[in-house]
Amino acid sequence: MLVLIGVLLVVAGFALRLNPLVVVTVAGIVTGLLGKLSPLAILNAFGNGFAGSRSVTLFIIVLPVIGLIERFGLQEQGRRLIARLSALTTGRLLVLYQLIRQVSSALGLASINGPAALVRPLVYPMAEGAAERRFGPALPEAMREKIKGFSASADTVGQFFGEDIFVAIGSILLITGFVDTAYGLKLDALHVALWAIPTAICAFAIHGARLFLLDRQLTSMALAAGLTKNDKDAAEAGR
Repeated sequence: MLVLIGVLLVVAGFALRLNPLVVVTVAGIVTGLLGKLSPLAILNAFGNGFAGSRSVTLFIIVLPVIGLIERFGLQEQGRRLIARLSALTTGRLLVLYQLIRQVSSALGLASINGPAALVRPLVYPMAEGAAERRFGPALPEAMREKIKGFSASADTVGQFFGEDIFVAIGSILLITGFVDTAYGLKLDALHVALWAIPTAICAFAIHGARLFLLDRQLTSMALAAGLTKNDKDAAEAGR
């Protein structure tokens, strides 16, 4: 049971908002030492884990491309586009993105989007641009941070609950393999994927409602910060 201390370290580290990479690394080393592994065996386990999940680090290849696109005005073009769509508020935009993210993940295309590839360079600037269209460019920092958080959550919830619908995803294969090995039961991957559909629908409905309520929260924050309609009109006139 002592090896479970590593789990407690992960929970405590995340609760204290420490660096996730440091927390997981320390928890892995502590778990290995408590499991009476040698330092060489622990290092070998880290190496095998990294080599076995190289696809997780593929986003690093995309980062230079994203940097070049941002350098040549991707965010500005996104803001201009959202400024022309007056009916598309911040919450509605994020609900639409969550739907796209969830459907694409369900079709096995989970790697085409993501925080690094799409949220940071495009989705968040568009969501922020929608808020600036309503309240003017002088948004409070707390409002910008809230939009960042909900932009990331729309991506995370959409992928997490959408990818389990895809039969060939790693989580489905892990569940079926574990049940077959540990309990000797034959679990069909297709059945697991089908039962993930109601969960995905509920997740979309619950978080989609939160995203719709985001517009009301932003309005309250804008009123508390003194951003009125007159401020917005003055900002647009200044443009």
